[in-house]
Amino acid sequence: MSNINEKNLGPRWYVAHTYTGYENKVKISIEKIVENRGLQHLIYDVQVPTETHVETNDKGEEKIVETKLLPGYVLVKMTMTDESWHVVRNITGVTGFVGPGSEPTPLSQEELEVFRIESQLEEFPFKVGDRVEVVSGTFAGYSGTIHEISEDKKQIVVLASTERRDIPIMVETQDVRLAQ
Repeated sequence: MSNINEKNLGPRWYVAHTYTGYENKVKISIEKIVENRGLQHLIYDVQVPTETHVETNDKGEEKIVETKLLPGYVLVKMTMTDESWHVVRNITGVTGFVGPGSEPTPLSQEELEVFRIESQLEEFPFKVGDRVEVVSGTFAGYSGTIHEISEDKKQIVVLASTERRDIPIMVETQDVRLAQ
């Protein structure tokens, strides 16, 4: 891979091929290595593109389900250098980059728009103060107001309304929906 540094295009999105089912493990491994080795200047973001939809079971209960758009692939925003290529390529579960031969090819702007990669964080549907209903998980059936949202937007603290007082409960983002 000696010619990678010569073709450096700055930060771009690349697709790493993984074993099916290893997508989230690869994402976590890359994030840990970036943090441990101080590679934030080379690897900026890692995404497993997903979409969420509501499924209803036989009892009429709704559950929010998240499915992977690209099973077996992880998207990595990185500046392609020998070092960054080597780090991602040698993660357990990664089989290589998408591109002709051994040459990684960045995603085009059209491909980024199709997968809504850069806009995923901007389209977060909740904000502090929103009324929500918990539709699945331990606190299913409760409703209340969003009091706090975690930095990674995966958990929400809801002030759940009870007969006596509001109690704070922490729920996964995927377990709530905006109240009607």
